[in-house]
Amino acid sequence: MSAASNASAPQAGFEGRPVTLLELVTVISEVTDDEGEIVATVAHLLRSGRVRLMGNFRGIALDELF
Repeated sequence: MSAASNASAPQAGFEGRPVTLLELVTVISEVTDDEGEIVATVAHLLRSGRVRLMGNFRGIALDELF
């Protein structure tokens, strides 16, 4: 998880626009091939509030997703 949160990690260039969960996972996958690390990174981003779910997943408790 440290690689994806590292300041030197690749920047996706989304510039504040909404992105799909697939886009987020794709960008994280460019840093690691470890599926556990990808899931942990997405979970961290959601729990920290840096990412929030929209659409069908809006309002769902994170414990229901992981």
